[in-house]
Amino acid sequence: MVELTGGAGEHLKPPYYAVIFTSKRSVEDPAGYSGMAERMEQLASQQPGFLGVESHRDRDGRGITVSYWADLASIGAWRSHSEHLLAQQMGKSVWYESYHVRICRVEQAYSFPG
Repeated sequence: MVELTGGAGEHLKPPYYAVIFTSKRSVEDPAGYSGMAERMEQLASQQPGFLGVESHRDRDGRGITVSYWADLASIGAWRSHSEHLLAQQMGKSVWYESYHVRICRVEQAYSFPG
């Protein structure tokens, strides 16, 4: 799935923040993972400061999800949300072999066609 929520063709105006989550899935509990991923996207979209999300996973279980946020406080609130904390625990214990999180401030963005 590659999708930017918040409206097709919507362009985010910098500055904003991107949380880049790259991961390698384990083979454990694919049904549970899928349901939780859907719930997390739904829940994140309801959080103050959430701007959108893009996600992709290949056949080997490597994936990238980039979520966009208005500010660092919004990212911090999402990181400590009780349901998201549960998903993080499940990720570490069941769903991921490894993952990396990077938080970046987007100063400039452009696309083609513009």
